[in-house]
Amino acid sequence: MAAMISCQNISTDEKQKAENAQETTAIQTKIVSANQQQALSPDLVIHDLKEGNSRFINNELSTRDNQALVKDAVSGQYPKAIILSCIDSRVPVEEIFDQGIGDLFVGRLAGNIVNEDMLGSMEYSCKVAGSKLILVMGHESCGAVKAAIDEVELGNITGLLSKIEPAIKMSEDFEGEHSTKNAKYVDHVITNNVLLTIEQIREDSPILKEMEDKGEIKIVGAYYSLHSGEVSFL
Repeated sequence: MAAMISCQNISTDEKQKAENAQETTAIQTKIVSANQQQALSPDLVIHDLKEGNSRFINNELSTRDNQALVKDAVSGQYPKAIILSCIDSRVPVEEIFDQGIGDLFVGRLAGNIVNEDMLGSMEYSCKVAGSKLILVMGHESCGAVKAAIDEVELGNITGLLSKIEPAIKMSEDFEGEHSTKNAKYVDHVITNNVLLTIEQIREDSPILKEMEDKGEIKIVGAYYSLHSGEVSFL
């Protein structure tokens, strides 16, 4: 698997802004407001997600009054990010980042691939609804990636898996057995699949590319470990 590194470090001032932008009461009863969303930067959202994942790993999830959040969300929503994840049931996106109602847009497709509908959803999330981050998240032992490696053909699954084939071709330089029996090779393809999805977003959505170039959003990737629950940012 490709080496995992943290995204950009953020300053103490930005961390303080992140803390100020969140509900500070012991029990969260309010969703993210328009002002709070506007005050966030892409790096602050990344920091928030990393902190949330740390709480998840340490079994220290935030306390939320979900009924209060449901009521507060009726009038509108101002999510911080959109996360594209695989459909895998072992990857509960909001929970692994310790996020609640109104915090995230979540799109799920097997193999965390992107298509026209997903691109439209991302454009809505960022350009219309104000989200600051697009996160493409692959995960350990992805069944869709394994099926693509094994060249599975079955109904509409065949077309879906064809979208992962470029990541397999990108992984031809991997030293070792190129099969689903080799977990390191599978991880290598999973990582390349995330990176290629990010590039596809930039290529196929001029709207999102322009927003990223202006610093309004960031488009980043991550890898989720089924064993530890840790999210590593690429």
